[in-house]
Amino acid sequence: MDDEIKVKSLQKALRVLECFLEHNEMGISEIATQLGLCKSSVHNIVSTFETMDYLRQNSDTSRYSLGVKLCEYSRAISDSFSVAKIALPYMQEIANRVKEHVYLGQPYQDEVLYLESIHPIENIEMMRSLMGLRVKMYCTGLGKALLAFMPQETIDRYCSETLERFTDNTITDPARLKEELALIRHQGYAVDDMEHEYGIKCVGVPIFNKAGQVCAAISISGPSLRFGQKRINELAQMLREYAHKIELGIY
Repeated sequence: MDDEIKVKSLQKALRVLECFLEHNEMGISEIATQLGLCKSSVHNIVSTFETMDYLRQNSDTSRYSLGVKLCEYSRAISDSFSVAKIALPYMQEIANRVKEHVYLGQPYQDEVLYLESIHPIENIEMMRSLMGLRVKMYCTGLGKALLAFMPQETIDRYCSETLERFTDNTITDPARLKEELALIRHQGYAVDDMEHEYGIKCVGVPIFNKAGQVCAAISISGPSLRFGQKRINELAQMLREYAHKIELGIY
């Protein structure tokens, strides 16, 4: 009985923590309402997490956000992926050269999981970390670079599902998506033409393991006005060169 109570208490605490996967900041009342818990119980859990640095409180708003301890876990998880450790210095090199965001992701079920995000060193204060974020493959440069090189049965299954629209440019027609993936395989790189977020374009290329299977992808992302076709071609060529260097490290 005691063990069952402990397990349920742990589950409740983890549910509180999971609220912050969808919200940057939350207050006690918001968490309690979302989870159907009493505010006193949520307050006790949040206070414990704050003491342990899993959460931190904004002194101006009294709302909570994820703390530095979870950043440490995130880094430890990232380091467990050899491709992330190999890619990181190359990603910083790319970011410094092109002055744009650089991302690394890998397949996770039917989504792309962001492993690392890097910004030019001189603009580090503008960094928007997407580490741990999961996004559908069909509407991002990283995701399409992964999906295009997966087995045909995986592509067929993916295209049989409902494709949600995020912007007017999102590809939601399965036949058109298959054509897009065929083009990506032919040219060796993928382009997100404001398909997931308005005003943002992205160029992504696949990374293959020693068995020749796509295991990750790397991308450059930035404001659409800076991503004309000429620059997209140049960035794609650069990414292919760096992807090859990363692949040599994996081997």
